[in-house]
Amino acid sequence: MASGNASAGGAYGLAFIGAAIYFIGTASSFLMGVLGFFKALVWPAFLVYKLLELVKA
Repeated sequence: MASGNASAGGAYGLAFIGAAIYFIGTASSFLMGVLGFFKALVWPAFLVYKLLELVKA
């Protein structure tokens, strides 16, 4: 049974691809490129953390 969250998964997938291209494209070395890939996986956590910091202020 479909749950109706397919559009959210698709949006996350596109955002992941965009973040990966950005982080890997700005990397100065292979290791930074690998780190950029992992950052692309968890970028929503960074976003929520920064938003919560702003709300707390």
